[in-house]
Amino acid sequence: MSNLIVRLNNANIYQQQQAVLRGVTMTISQGEFAYLIGKTGSGKSSLLKVLYGALPLREGKGEVAGFDLLQLDRKKTPFLRRKLGVVFQDFNLLSDRNVDQNLRFVLSATGWKNEQDIRNRIEEVLAKVSLSDKLHSMPHELSGGEQQRVVIARALLNQPELIIADEPTGNLDPDTSDEILQLLRRLAQVNNTAVLVATHDYRIIENFPARIIRCIQGRIVEEV
Repeated sequence: MSNLIVRLNNANIYQQQQAVLRGVTMTISQGEFAYLIGKTGSGKSSLLKVLYGALPLREGKGEVAGFDLLQLDRKKTPFLRRKLGVVFQDFNLLSDRNVDQNLRFVLSATGWKNEQDIRNRIEEVLAKVSLSDKLHSMPHELSGGEQQRVVIARALLNQPELIIADEPTGNLDPDTSDEILQLLRRLAQVNNTAVLVATHDYRIIENFPARIIRCIQGRIVEEV
């Protein structure tokens, strides 16, 4: 049996006091690529927030990258996040720092100390996203697609077991969106990293078919 990175069992997902999803049971295995779809307000973002520890799981069972979500507290959350890579629609790069400094910021925040190790890791992740020549570029000098590649490189720094991508193509044109999707799929295959992409973009789902998990009427439904 393949390793399960995400396992939710009869979980109820709350946004403040309101249950937005009930009875969520789902698994995501190592190296698996899946889409999370649903209308605005259907609970997609709340589900993602539970997975990366920004919202507490109050009811049901949940485990992500070996962490019990019911037992997750402020002390444990940073350790969970080191096993995850999160990619948002808004690139969230530090605008006053170049690509190298953006990536160093994350490494120093997660305990990397050795300069040679830091340099090597930054070179490795930039090579994976085909941006080796952009080390000293500032974010404003990069195209939207290049900025999103830097964000994906940043997500890869600590060799995550799961990449959560929340509308990663939301600000990109169709051709660039396709490039980002191909990159995420390649990372799932080559790195054996689980990838969960929340999206409204049905064009990329048609172009790059994969497992679909749909949020609809307060439930999770698997589509074959």
